[in-house]
Amino acid sequence: MTEFDGLPVLRSPVAVAAFEGWNDAADASTAAVEHLQQVWDASSIATIDPEEFYDFQVNRPNVSLADGETRRIQWPTTHFHVASPPDADRDVVLIRGIEPSMRWRTFCESLLEVCHSVEITQVVLLGALLADVPFSRPLPVSGSAADQDSATRLGLTPARYEGPTGIVNVFHDACVTAGIETMTFWVHVPHYANNPPCPKATLALLHRVEELLDLPVPVRSLAEESAEWEERLRQATEQDPELAEYIRELEERSGDAGLRPLTGDEIAQEFEKYLRRRGGQAGPSATGQSPW
Repeated sequence: MTEFDGLPVLRSPVAVAAFEGWNDAADASTAAVEHLQQVWDASSIATIDPEEFYDFQVNRPNVSLADGETRRIQWPTTHFHVASPPDADRDVVLIRGIEPSMRWRTFCESLLEVCHSVEITQVVLLGALLADVPFSRPLPVSGSAADQDSATRLGLTPARYEGPTGIVNVFHDACVTAGIETMTFWVHVPHYANNPPCPKATLALLHRVEELLDLPVPVRSLAEESAEWEERLRQATEQDPELAEYIRELEERSGDAGLRPLTGDEIAQEFEKYLRRRGGQAGPSATGQSPW
């Protein structure tokens, strides 16, 4: 069941969506939607009842105090917010959720129910994946669109991944089947620096949203955070010759046209190589921490 807070009449609305979990390396894509909510002062219009879709032992509800006394339960769910960007002639519906534990097709039907109710004309999906890319170069953004002309116009590197998929691709397919113009952007996050946040990856996605929708997005604070993130990694490479060598290898390969995400086995192999170069010291794969 979908809970509506009173649906407004919107102007040629487009939706921008991201989901926590498997599709959201370093929380980069959901951070992009959160950023849009804040800079565009978005208002809540609907939520998806989580009861049918989540294992609450995996995605636990949170308890908080209101006024220091009353306890409130906050359930993990998917939220719809609407924003009216300054000087824009269209509204933007921001969808931020969590990849469901079950009933994915029913979940997508619930999302589409809201999209149809507010007459969404276009859906832009955001995702983030781990890849072997240098932090010192612009982070690649691959993508897919039902309309090849749009993909060509935006200069998207086609997504070449084949294998297990997540809710972003499933919802993309559901939107296309429902006749909604749909596009998905995937930012490539350095696998050796995958602890959230990754402001440079979030910024790369927001630039794509700006370009596609022709709507300016204030990103000054995020750009400053991205520069600080990059400087921390640069300092880490200066103190770690093995890491510096690996980054140089990635920089030499960054001009290759065949950008692709790493598979789980390939990520494990890269971590093993990193460990061997460090003489068996604990690295990213052993501790879950980035090298900086």
